[in-house]
Amino acid sequence: MPNRRSIGGALSRRALLAGAAGLTAAGLGLTTDSTSAPVEQRVSLAKNVSVERIYSEARKQAVDMVVIHPKGIDPRGLPVCLMLHGRFGDALDSVAGLPMWLSNSVAAGRIPPFTLLSVDGGPNNYWHRRPGDDAMSMLLDEVPQWLSERELGKPVAAAGISMGGFGALVYARRRRELGDPLRTAGVIAPALHTSWREMRKRRAFTNEAEWRSIDPLQHLHALGDLPVGVWCGNADRFIEGTRRFIRLTHPTYASTSPGRHNKTYFRKALPELVDFIGGHIHP
Repeated sequence: MPNRRSIGGALSRRALLAGAAGLTAAGLGLTTDSTSAPVEQRVSLAKNVSVERIYSEARKQAVDMVVIHPKGIDPRGLPVCLMLHGRFGDALDSVAGLPMWLSNSVAAGRIPPFTLLSVDGGPNNYWHRRPGDDAMSMLLDEVPQWLSERELGKPVAAAGISMGGFGALVYARRRRELGDPLRTAGVIAPALHTSWREMRKRRAFTNEAEWRSIDPLQHLHALGDLPVGVWCGNADRFIEGTRRFIRLTHPTYASTSPGRHNKTYFRKALPELVDFIGGHIHP
C-alpha cells in the first residue's frame, strides 16, 4: 500500500493533512541535500498543501506527489498545472512559496483557481525515458489516473524551472502529438543547451541523436499556438538557449530581466508564472 501522507480538506478520507503554517523548503527546483528525510522535517506544510507517497510503475519506485490548491478552495475538479522540478531536485521543492503566491493571486481576483501538482521525476533525467525509469510515461499515463482516483482535475498545463522547464516543453509537445494539447505552459530558466558538448557533461542522454530527438530547441514549432510564458535572468547560464527559443518561437510572454540561475531570480519570476498560468488555464 502507498504511504499516504496527506490529501487533506474535503479529501481527508484518503489521508491526514500536516497543518503547520510555514512555507519553507530545501529549494526551488534546484538541489536538495536529503531526499530521504521525512516530509515534516524538510518542509512545514500549509493547509492548502498535501503530500502523498505513491508507487510509480513507470519509474519503478515510490515517488512523492505534492498537491497545492488555493487556500480555502476545494481542489476537487479544478484544472491542474504540473510543476516540474529541476536537476537534483524533487517534488517537495515546489512547496517553497507557491502555496502562498497561488492563494494570494486567487484571493485578489487576478486569476481563477487552479491546482499545482508536482511529482518526483528523478535527479538528472530531463523528464525523458531512461533504462528502467520513464518519467515522461509517469506524467502522461499515471498522473492522470492518480488525480482521477482522488477526484482531482486533469493536467491541462505544465510549468517548470531549469531541467523542469525543459521537461515542461517536452511534455507539452508530447500532449500535442497525442491529440490532447495543453491549454498553456510556463518555463523559468529552461535548461536549453545550445550544443551537444555542453549537454553531454550532464550525462543525461545516451548520445547526441537521443538528445536531439527530445531537445525543445530542435523542435521549435512542435507546440503550435500554445500560449507559453518564458522567464530567464539575463546572466543565467541558459540565457543563450532561452533567447534562441524566444527569438524563434515568439512566445506569448517573455522576460529576460536582470538575474542569475538562482533562488533569488526564481522567487521573482514564480509569482508572475503563477499569474500567467492562471490567465490561460481555463478554457
